[in-house]
Amino acid sequence: MAIADVAKLVIAAACVVAGFVGYYYWLADSPLILRILAAIGGVAAGAAIAVFSAPGRQFAVFAGESIAEVKKVVWPTRKETMQTTAAVFAFVVVMAIFLWGSDKILEWILYDLIMGWKK
Repeated sequence: MAIADVAKLVIAAACVVAGFVGYYYWLADSPLILRILAAIGGVAAGAAIAVFSAPGRQFAVFAGESIAEVKKVVWPTRKETMQTTAAVFAFVVVMAIFLWGSDKILEWILYDLIMGWKK
């Protein structure tokens, strides 16, 4: 990575840190909206500076490609979501009953038949 890119990223990080230092310390007695704007401004300035570095450009390309991929996803309809949720819930209920029954059978075998303990 070039020295110029490192310098840009250091300056970008300094802007982000300055935004949050302003939020927590410099503007501690100021109105909340001013503090929030200082934090957002620091992050925005840091992002704007970072995007001019080689890693920043690579990240911007990656982010754009990621958004394009998310747009290709076929999301389930409400009906499909409800049917899948009902199937999972039914499976959980059946498994709970099965495990409860298995536990009671093993309890009966171990405590009543093998050990002879009566409750």
